[in-house]
Amino acid sequence: MTTFTVIVTARDAQGHLRECLDSVLADPGAGGPDVQVVCVDNGSTDGTRAIADEYATRDRVTAVHLPRPLMPAAAMDAGARAATGDYLLFLDGLDRLAPGALAALARRAAETGEPDLVLLDHVRIHWRNPPAPSGDGKLFAGPGRAVVSARTHPELLNLNPVLANRLVRSGFRAAHRELFTAEGPGEALPAIGLLLAAERVAILDEIVLMRTEPDAGPADDDPFTLFATHDHLAALMDRLQARPEQRTLVFNALTRRMLKVLDGTTLDDREHADYFRLTAAHFTSHKPAGYRRPADLNGVRHALLERGSYPAYRAFTSANRKRRGVRGLAVKAKRKAAAVVKDGVYREQLRHPVEEDLAVFSAYWDRGVACSPGAISAKLAELAPHIRQVWVVRGRDVPLLPPGTDHVVPGSRRYWSVMARAKYFVNNVNFPDSLVKRTGTIHVQTHHGTPLKRMGIDQIPFPATSRGVDYDALLERCARWDYSVSANPHSTETWARAYPVPFTSLDYGYPRNDVYYTATAEDVRRLRERLGIAPGRTAVLYAPTHRDYEAGWTPRLDLERLSRVLGDDVTLLVRGHYFYDRGASPLEELHRRGAIIDVSGYESVEELGLACDALITDYSSVMFDYANLDRPIVVYADDWETYAVTRGVYFDLTEHAPGAVARNQDELEAVFLGDAWRDEQAASRRAAFRRRFCAFDDGHAAERVVRHVFLGEPDTPAVVPVEHRTPAPAPAPAATGAEHATPIG
Repeated sequence: MTTFTVIVTARDAQGHLRECLDSVLADPGAGGPDVQVVCVDNGSTDGTRAIADEYATRDRVTAVHLPRPLMPAAAMDAGARAATGDYLLFLDGLDRLAPGALAALARRAAETGEPDLVLLDHVRIHWRNPPAPSGDGKLFAGPGRAVVSARTHPELLNLNPVLANRLVRSGFRAAHRELFTAEGPGEALPAIGLLLAAERVAILDEIVLMRTEPDAGPADDDPFTLFATHDHLAALMDRLQARPEQRTLVFNALTRRMLKVLDGTTLDDREHADYFRLTAAHFTSHKPAGYRRPADLNGVRHALLERGSYPAYRAFTSANRKRRGVRGLAVKAKRKAAAVVKDGVYREQLRHPVEEDLAVFSAYWDRGVACSPGAISAKLAELAPHIRQVWVVRGRDVPLLPPGTDHVVPGSRRYWSVMARAKYFVNNVNFPDSLVKRTGTIHVQTHHGTPLKRMGIDQIPFPATSRGVDYDALLERCARWDYSVSANPHSTETWARAYPVPFTSLDYGYPRNDVYYTATAEDVRRLRERLGIAPGRTAVLYAPTHRDYEAGWTPRLDLERLSRVLGDDVTLLVRGHYFYDRGASPLEELHRRGAIIDVSGYESVEELGLACDALITDYSSVMFDYANLDRPIVVYADDWETYAVTRGVYFDLTEHAPGAVARNQDELEAVFLGDAWRDEQAASRRAAFRRRFCAFDDGHAAERVVRHVFLGEPDTPAVVPVEHRTPAPAPAPAATGAEHATPIG
């Protein structure tokens, strides 16, 4: 039986690596001992190492950790040294296999007599566009089902020069290991070199691979290595006595790649001049016999390379770039001018120096002091009182601010001054497009919850939430982030995938959740008294989220009936989502009659959590925060399938819930009338949920953020493991001294 080793090389790929590995392990062809997976952490600085180690606990998965980043081919070679399979498939951590890919490759290798290579097709995926064909498929028509080589079908040398689109016989790779270990060159050398050397090549004319094209991240190839690649391939073709058409195709392919570098923007002026001179020299020295210049603009580029005239080439590319981009630049400039400089005060204030001791805070689109920004603000006042804090607050919420809060109203004269001069910006959403990210300023994105629902560019396939969203503008706003605060590995990985822009993840916990570990029994008692919860009564908080497919909010539960069923010893508190803070509330009459306590307008959801014995929610991120308290959580998922399909989710909550799950009101009431809301099974599910989603929350998140960001102390205290933490006291002991709250029903 033919055996496979799938080698996955990953550098800072935490946002996609799980999906890649899952696609391999879930493949029907990976169901037995004939498939080995080797995950190579290529000197990553994010959570890639931890993910590789997690998967290495499974059968047939091996993790290889490289102490520093290597060129892609060298990282692949490190993985190949741990391989045991007859055939090797090299994937990047951003890639995914289509279902059935390994089985299809195995069949093709077997029916063609175990060739040196099996070439396969793929699609290219980028968040901006639908999946696009690789362009390789048209090259497969000539060879068809025959076993061929690059000598008989040189057009195959036009394949995308990546190793993921070719299955490699292990012994054949070993015989040409120098293609992987040569000093300098990147992936193009083994990709093209193996194809040149292969005597037996088979084609699998199926799309079995999906390759994600990132917007940002570490570059895999130093562009200067293309010159060494050219030299190595030229020497290889000499040894193989390659035919003229093969030499021409390789020459053209590498020249195109060099010209792409020259026409790009990744080199500074000095590097650009050096790169041109090296390109011109290689063009002249490797130009094959019978070479004919292209009859398009590339022909002009080739002529300028032959002349070795850098000033002429620079002038040509500059003029051509202006010709192509003048219209787009004009539109972008007009939009930017309208957004950024619409207020003359801001334009004038941007001329002033950045004020090193000024920090701007905002939360929930300028609603007031709240969430993680509020917790960071309080800790900053304690640890770094020399930092001046100003909150951005919309006019109607100013009366609700804590006394003495320095604030500005959006659009005011002082607002533009503060936004222009501040060094620090802290928010749980994005600041407006009009904000200019000045050199030396620091932006901290705290987020406002752990993501169950799809976020960022992951929302694109779900029209209920993505319709009309300008994702280019969204990523421009996100590109201002210097730091992204995370409460758990799931969030860290999700933010990296959903917002593909460079930022540093602060895996410190959500500052807003610190209170779940620092509050005292007296704090809990005072909160219950303020909310009107009588001593000894069980308090249950119902906090649903909003639906993108509903225009307004109508409670999905008959709350009066639920209150009646729960009984006189239970107080039901209901918090509507803050998206529905305008107009008449469907809770007003129930609150007036005493059936519930409407806490929709209560500023702090964290304080509500401290005050309550149990939580009922649907898909709200409040469950991830409340789980820190290790108190009962019941999920009411009456429309889970609709929500999952229309909004998009990252995991099946009904399978990984923090407690009992009810699918209708009768089930929900039965959960509370019995003991399912707090029995051993519920506690077990909650414990697993806490380990996964409360990993970094231990009561010191705000301190870590302040010390790292504001005080320059990146070596912050280590996170306390979940099993060693002590959450705030439960309400019943705080109020009555009893071990448990009064039973429901």
